Amino acid sequence: MGLGQKGNKLGVVTVQQIYRDHKESLLLELLVGLPDEAVPVVASDVHRPGMALMGYAENVLTNRIQVLGESEMAYLNTLSADDQCAALERVLGLDPPVIVVAKDQTVPEPIINLAQARNFPLIRTALPAVEFMAEVTHHLENAFAPRSEVHGTLVDVYGVGLLFTGRSGIGKSECALDLIERGHRLVADDIVELTRTGEDVLIGRYRALLRHHLEIRGVGVVDVQALFGIRAIRIQKRVEVEVQLQDWDDAVDYERMGLENRYAEILGVNIPQVAVPLIPGKNITVICEVIALNFMLKVYGYDAAEVLNERILKKMRSSNRLQDYLDDDRE
Repeated sequence: MGLGQKGNKLGVVTVQQIYRDHKESLLLELLVGLPDEAVPVVASDVHRPGMALMGYAENVLTNRIQVLGESEMAYLNTLSADDQCAALERVLGLDPPVIVVAKDQTVPEPIINLAQARNFPLIRTALPAVEFMAEVTHHLENAFAPRSEVHGTLVDVYGVGLLFTGRSGIGKSECALDLIERGHRLVADDIVELTRTGEDVLIGRYRALLRHHLEIRGVGVVDVQALFGIRAIRIQKRVEVEVQLQDWDDAVDYERMGLENRYAEILGVNIPQVAVPLIPGKNITVICEVIALNFMLKVYGYDAAEVLNERILKKMRSSNRLQDYLDDDRE
């Protein structure tokens, strides 16, 4: 996996956990008590079972949270008690972990009785169906997002998330401390918890136990927030560049032009990687600031190495044309 990653961790979510953690924010109310045994939620998308209620369930994905909105409840209210139970049975055939009734709607008694008889969780929310689905999907996507841990330090430098990696004791924390003193912001030190929240988005944050502390060899542990104030920290930051600190090696031919793009893969996402060899007296802090600024220039479409290279090639082509003209001039 590279970068000292400690392995992907996928979230385990249950109906009981959703109710406990989001009861207030999602305005949830139990209509039928939750089972003692944990009910797992295995998918982040949430469905409305309109067609399934009426008996057409072809190509409908199973094992999804089902939400009964105003349209679904209006349809159920047109049915007899037996038909209401039959409609609910068709939805239960989709194996949902829970059914949620939106917008504080009144639920017919036969449906509540059937859910109780089946010991099936039935929850009501005061939110409209569309709003509830958007909110719970957001929570589930975050819970199911691939996760990993990296041994390193994450600092927000000019709005760019720089992830410092390298062997233990090479100076990652000291570099972070110098950047903080220059006005930049610490996200995490020692262990950076990473989450992939999109196709190519990595979010890093601190481990709760370590919080905003730095371990400086020879000094000990320092509390960045206590020393530098709230301006010196942030809770999380998108990881945009890996800065790999390396011991100087005379045998290595280090990149000098910047034309060779290097990448590091974390949780399936490729991010730019810059290898910085360390020698005594090297101003690594300023170099890291330049790395951040140079990354932003590339985001805006300007690549200094490419521009210089094209300028050199243009000059060479111009010189060659002049030489060809002189060679062919026989007057």
